[in-house]
Amino acid sequence: MAFILLFAGFETTVNLIGNGVHTLLHHPQERERLQRSLAAGETELLATAVEELLRYDGPVELATWRFATEALTIGGQRIAEGDPVLVVLAAADRDPERFDGPDSLDLSRRDNQHLGYGHGIHYCLGAPLARLEGQAALATLLTRLPDLRLAVEPVDLRWRGGLIMRGLRTLPVEFTPGVASEESDTLSTL
Repeated sequence: MAFILLFAGFETTVNLIGNGVHTLLHHPQERERLQRSLAAGETELLATAVEELLRYDGPVELATWRFATEALTIGGQRIAEGDPVLVVLAAADRDPERFDGPDSLDLSRRDNQHLGYGHGIHYCLGAPLARLEGQAALATLLTRLPDLRLAVEPVDLRWRGGLIMRGLRTLPVEFTPGVASEESDTLSTL
């Protein structure tokens, strides 16, 4: 249990921040919109941004194995009692029947009941802390390093292997020293 709490509480948050920064670097209009909001001392967009980043490219792609407690049919596929079932959270979070414009990043998305923290009895115990950590990290990076940019070509980025977690091995970035925003007190408003 201690290992699961440590792993789930560290690795997922690291990948939330890394994947989130990666996504924002590839969506400059949404990134600039969030930076303007932070510069104005508004944190509402920051909260919805973290939720949208979890939905759009979250750190957990697959749920842990589940087993059918009874025979059933899902999406035309017959599943026998006792069969293993692997839920692809990343696909569910891009489901066009659930999300308008599922492949578009919208940091102000309101109806955003993604599965990044699980659901029901499998809901993440550390979700409130992970949200705060994600908000603090993104606010700090975007206000203190406003011209943050990739230091390599996107094709040179390497992702960790694995079935459940999704995250970059490294995210090489660069910025101009001394360009840090004067609005770096944003964290005091979180």
